Amino acid sequence: MNIKHLNVLLADDDLDDCLFFKTALDKFSIPTTLTSVNDGEQLMQYLTNDVKVQNVGRVLPDVLFLDINMPRKNGKECLAEIKQNIKLKDLPVIMFSTSYEKEVVNQLYTNGAQYFIRKPSEFSIFKKIIQQTLTLIANEAVFQRTRENFVLSVDTINNLENQ
Repeated sequence: MNIKHLNVLLADDDLDDCLFFKTALDKFSIPTTLTSVNDGEQLMQYLTNDVKVQNVGRVLPDVLFLDINMPRKNGKECLAEIKQNIKLKDLPVIMFSTSYEKEVVNQLYTNGAQYFIRKPSEFSIFKKIIQQTLTLIANEAVFQRTRENFVLSVDTINNLENQ
């Protein structure tokens, strides 16, 4: 098992969700560093500035959790920019939202997101999904994206881990 420290970037404008995310990481067994941005423009500035100064000590995150509905630039627009940027295109992007619209989820899959998580209303489930997703990333077990394993839930992650 190749467990490493994870640099996690969270892009979400909902402060409560950011706090839930941080709390989930605080209870996680793998060491993490969390950086948060609150809108799409901040995200893209952070990532593109990171690319410019990567040789000066800053490194790109190991994974990006990207909310779909954000001000100034939404998650779908950010995902498209990330996947079109040669230096960012391999960054694993986990999209999430409180809603589940099949057409939007299909578009995210087509546009290169690694996974989609529908934000559960119950914190214990949210925490488990985040922690299990990060365990997959930490163990470099980012599975081949298929339509069948694109939408993550507790059951989906358990099935992936048992493969």
